[in-house]
Amino acid sequence: MEIGAGVRADVVVVGAGAFGLSTALHLAQLGRSVTVVERDQPGSQASGRAAGLFKSIQADRLRTELARRSIERARTFEQWAGAPLAVRATGSLVIARTPRHEGHLRDEIARSRGWGVAARDLDPVGLAARCTLYRPAGSEAAWWCPEDIYIDEPSTLIDAYVQACLAGGVELIADAEVLGIEVSASGGVSGVHGSFGSIRTDTVVDAAGGWARPVAALGGAWLAVAAVRHQLLITAPDPDVDPDDPIVRVVDAAVYLRPARGGVMFGGFEQAPLAVEPSRPGSTLPTPDLPLDLAVLDALAASVRAEVPAVAAERIAAPAEHRGGLFTMTPDGRFVVGAVPGVRGLFAVSGCNGSGFSSSLAIGEALAGLVCGQRPLVDLAPLAPGRFPTMTDEGLASAGAWQYAHYYDPGVGQ
Repeated sequence: MEIGAGVRADVVVVGAGAFGLSTALHLAQLGRSVTVVERDQPGSQASGRAAGLFKSIQADRLRTELARRSIERARTFEQWAGAPLAVRATGSLVIARTPRHEGHLRDEIARSRGWGVAARDLDPVGLAARCTLYRPAGSEAAWWCPEDIYIDEPSTLIDAYVQACLAGGVELIADAEVLGIEVSASGGVSGVHGSFGSIRTDTVVDAAGGWARPVAALGGAWLAVAAVRHQLLITAPDPDVDPDDPIVRVVDAAVYLRPARGGVMFGGFEQAPLAVEPSRPGSTLPTPDLPLDLAVLDALAASVRAEVPAVAAERIAAPAEHRGGLFTMTPDGRFVVGAVPGVRGLFAVSGCNGSGFSSSLAIGEALAGLVCGQRPLVDLAPLAPGRFPTMTDEGLASAGAWQYAHYYDPGVGQ
């Protein structure tokens, strides 16, 4: 789509993943004219490759509030956004098989309960009654989280966002690349230009996922995010899988699973994730060609096979689908949301750290309020992009990989 130099928008959002679309939708609901520019198709990158899991228990109060607000907004999406969205309200199980992880979870759950999360202790009999996917050995510590939900196919949330955005007057430009963010002599955003032409605006939201750093650099700014690969698979249909089973997270093994398409979705966090560094906005987009390694998932599955027969080696070796996408990680494992230092009118929403898809509804709502000068739903100051000192690419990659590898480990985010 060609647009002329005279075209104007109150806000230009770069990136049509879950973060960008949620922010655009909430901005439109606050009366702003919004244009979203997406280099490929909406949800074609990390968001379209997500597991679709929503988790109420988080490492701190702010992320817990965002997670629970997103669960509420997902459950009521059609009521407030006007587009249908099906969710699976199965709840989830959190399981620890080692004393170290049990102690960590007990502390985390105690804090979470203080923030309003409903989490119930389960004994082995209660655990077995809740789920057929996981067969307890009898020595586990387990908790039931009834609030948690999942979305069967992540594309349905993207489709719902797009439908609601378009109905709300958001302009969506797909297959178009932002090549420059114009900054005035006074240091404020004045427009963007790219393969689509140019748009005059004084506000840009960088929601470019794995490309957030190079997009910010177009305006002379820097973001502390690094991209790493995350993989998951869906097994072939299995008659022994109950489609009504809940989400299961085994924290000491750093894995998660749930029913999917008649089989099981299985994913996890490897200890040495593949780092991917997009060099510039015009470079080849790596996600569709991201190298995948089934051996990584097989090794993760091996650690829980005694309790989860559905991830037997032969099922992992011949999955119905094996997919991967880019997680954007930050040095402290928390989102990057807010005004970018040094460029007035430039905002960022990035650093998914494995929870961006599921927290996008609340984060987009909160950021839209901040952009519009309203008191946001939550205090986003702890997530400010400027909280990090400038780091080398190597330092960012190392810190991001550590956060990824320790996603479920005790002490992360404390």
